[in-house]
Amino acid sequence: MADMENVRSQATEYKIPAAVATIIERLEAAGYEAYAVGGCVRDMLLSREPNDWDITTSAKPEQVKEIFRRTVDTGIEHGTVTVVMDHENYEVTTYRVDGVYLDGRHPSGVIFTASLSEDLKRRDFTINAMAYHPVKGLIDLYNGRGDLTQGVIRCVGVANERFSEDALRILRAFRFAAQLGFAIDAETLAAAKTLAENLKLISKERIAAELVKLLTSDHPEEFLRMYDAGVANYILPEFTSCMETEQNTPFHSYNVGVHTMKVVCGVHADRVLRLAALLHDIAKPKTKTVDEKGQAHFYGHATLSAKMAGEILRDLKFDNETIRRVTHLIEHHDDWAYIINRNDATGTSVTSKAVRKELNRFGSEDFLLLLELMRADANAKLEKPNSDTLHTLSALDEAERLYGDILAAGECFSLKDLKITGSDLIAMGFKPGPRLGETLNALLQEVVEEPALNTREALLKRAASIGEADA
Repeated sequence: MADMENVRSQATEYKIPAAVATIIERLEAAGYEAYAVGGCVRDMLLSREPNDWDITTSAKPEQVKEIFRRTVDTGIEHGTVTVVMDHENYEVTTYRVDGVYLDGRHPSGVIFTASLSEDLKRRDFTINAMAYHPVKGLIDLYNGRGDLTQGVIRCVGVANERFSEDALRILRAFRFAAQLGFAIDAETLAAAKTLAENLKLISKERIAAELVKLLTSDHPEEFLRMYDAGVANYILPEFTSCMETEQNTPFHSYNVGVHTMKVVCGVHADRVLRLAALLHDIAKPKTKTVDEKGQAHFYGHATLSAKMAGEILRDLKFDNETIRRVTHLIEHHDDWAYIINRNDATGTSVTSKAVRKELNRFGSEDFLLLLELMRADANAKLEKPNSDTLHTLSALDEAERLYGDILAAGECFSLKDLKITGSDLIAMGFKPGPRLGETLNALLQEVVEEPALNTREALLKRAASIGEADA
């Protein structure tokens, strides 16, 4: 470890928020040390806007509370007090040494220390183990800035020790690599492979949080490297089966797993969409059959994938709304025929009526996400797109354009946009019950076919004829 005096840099090249500088100044005025620390320093060096600013100090929690008027005891047993300044929250944590890690995740306790170097050496990666002072400059005991320059994720000290202390750091290594576009250094990667089984000790909620951060990063393909390291098998074992399943069709160049990751990379960084992309074919290994010609088929894979995705996401403790939206997209991701008319003579086409029908069937909430998932799925099938793929992509683009036209025209595709309601039918003499709902849905289907019919007068007249037929 480098000597403290030899790792200071000039401070003039970086700016920190005024509130952070004020907190540091007030702690120092009271006789204590204080620095910005961790991820905020990393992001500052990368010219990225930090999500939050953390301060580390030699002051004990009760001393911090004496210095600042507005504080919150957010983690006082671990030395953390939140200081509220200018309507923003800043976590101020006492220099500490972690106790023995007994469960592969949490230290048995913490010991406060007066040494910044002791505090920094307990941190996970070199790029997160730097401290910064507006006058004293950068304290970089583990060459974190050098690793930032080289684009490397490296554990502080001995990687096996860091990952043995807290197995979640294994996922964090891949997540930071994905977010920053960095490589993982050889020792750190070897330790991740060796200790991957310890991920069984980590709560599902924390695994899910790291998975989402990786998937919604600029480099979600890092998930494949996580698979290569044997790590992904402990958070999504079903993906291992996907990597082992060849597609054996003229419509696919890749196995299910590689195809899946190409789809993930082909959609924008929306949480729901990338989860749907990751799990959209998760049931293909279970549904694979091979015909007498040696060609594979995956009948019913979309429905079973939606079911399996729901089980996986529930196990990872995702919220019900996320599960609903993800599984809905997966269940319908292969519904090309509802939108696109395939004709060997004329190619592919799409009509406003087809889009309205799909909006009625699927719903409008995530329709654009569905089109994007379909587009990425089509793009990820072959190394070089064939004419069928190009026709499909063109048709999906047309469907998106028509969707915009339908919304702009205010065309009806759901009951809430129908110009009459159940109350209108009751006023006409319909009795509350299933037949009333059936009549409204029949009227809706006619309007989906022909939007001009969505007027109160036309619908009341049509309802009356239905009522007469029932009489």
